[in-house]
Amino acid sequence: MSKALDTLWYTRCPVPTGLGIALQRGWLEEAFAQQHTAIKSLQESDDVAVRESHFDHTLQNSVRHGGNIPAIWARAAGRQTRVLGLSWADEIQLILTLPGSGINSVRDLKGRKFGLPLWRNVQIDFARAQAMRALENALRLDGLEVSDVELVDFVIERRPSEEPVVRIDGKADLSTGGGGSRNAELVGLLRGEVDAIFLKGAHAAQLVHHFGLQVVIDTGSHPEPLVRANNGTPRTLTVDQHLLDNHYDSAVRLVETTLRADQWARAHPLEARQFLARETNSNDFWVRRAYGEDANLRLGTNFDEGAIVALQDFTDFLHRWQFIPTTFDVREWIDVGPYEQANAHLTARAA
Repeated sequence: MSKALDTLWYTRCPVPTGLGIALQRGWLEEAFAQQHTAIKSLQESDDVAVRESHFDHTLQNSVRHGGNIPAIWARAAGRQTRVLGLSWADEIQLILTLPGSGINSVRDLKGRKFGLPLWRNVQIDFARAQAMRALENALRLDGLEVSDVELVDFVIERRPSEEPVVRIDGKADLSTGGGGSRNAELVGLLRGEVDAIFLKGAHAAQLVHHFGLQVVIDTGSHPEPLVRANNGTPRTLTVDQHLLDNHYDSAVRLVETTLRADQWARAHPLEARQFLARETNSNDFWVRRAYGEDANLRLGTNFDEGAIVALQDFTDFLHRWQFIPTTFDVREWIDVGPYEQANAHLTARAA
């Protein structure tokens, strides 16, 4: 028997997710209004420890939909969390150089300097991990390894959660934090300190255009899913075990609301892209460049077998590169119960 849930905490990344659309449309608050559950954002809290739960998932009765690296790290570190859904929205994952660098293919990266962020005071350096993944995958396509390039670190001392909360129209701006240091490796590339870097998503599309950068390879468009598998592919919808144990009905309602947003996006392409533009702090043009003309069709939250296989492969990668202390079986991390029940509810209503 589920107990009354006083507060549901949520957090998500500035990327396309069904939860993000549900929040923007007010559907999450609407779904929990009858049981008088307050819906609160981790990222809008003035408490650094609360905001840090975006990465370590320590806050009780919280949900996170976004990049999988922090979620994987939290699980590997012993946090009692469960995956209630996976969403796979392909995005551009770019290895970039400057025009005239002489780097016209992946093979040309051999012996060159590759810039990597190094967030020294974070619990999990997801920015470095996703760049390493794209670099390794790109190099292996051409028979090379990471050891064939020279890695150059751009050290960042401050934690994102330590930055003051910046609000736009009363809401936290998901893109802020880091005091500009998020682009440290880009600055290094423009200064000629390195020969290539990694950027992804709508932010990358804009920077490529603004600075006239040259794309060496986009691993995000490769036909092999495991080459595309990275921090955002698949994204994880996770909750803490306490929520499931004590407020199971709320977990089902949460998944159902996310699935409802997925369905709405499929039927409303233009409006959905506008929501995604706000979510990614960009505009419709860059959303289409980064996530495709059919970005509204890519939000589906489910348990696709390919996504599960990719999540396991990426988890093993993170352990191999020592980003997480141990690997684990992702299938044991998954709880399909709330998803199946939510799907049944939506199917019954549509009948």
